[in-house]
Amino acid sequence: MATEEETENSKKSFLQEMLEIQKIPCARQSFLYGILGGLGIGLGHFLATSKVRRAYNLGVGGFFVTTLGYWFYCRYNNAKQRFQQRMIQEAIKNKILFEGTEFDPTTKTETNHEKSR
Repeated sequence: MATEEETENSKKSFLQEMLEIQKIPCARQSFLYGILGGLGIGLGHFLATSKVRRAYNLGVGGFFVTTLGYWFYCRYNNAKQRFQQRMIQEAIKNKILFEGTEFDPTTKTETNHEKSR
């Protein structure tokens, strides 16, 4: 039998799922920067040349380029941060596991050699 969450998810339309941007990492910031970038590029080109169609095209292109650029930048930084967190967690586990033993990397190696003599 299907659970309540599965039935609720199946009832949502495609548009409703697309409007839940806050659940997708980096999506909100990417769209906000894309909107500002496209608006700035389009408005700047219009004020410089007074060509409406070309300013519109550059604005839409600027939106896509800025959105995708920030999306990849943000996702890369998130992946790098998750990797660093995993490395730190593993180091903490090893520190807890080896603390007080002869394999403890924080103890001096001289004391380990003296014990073995």
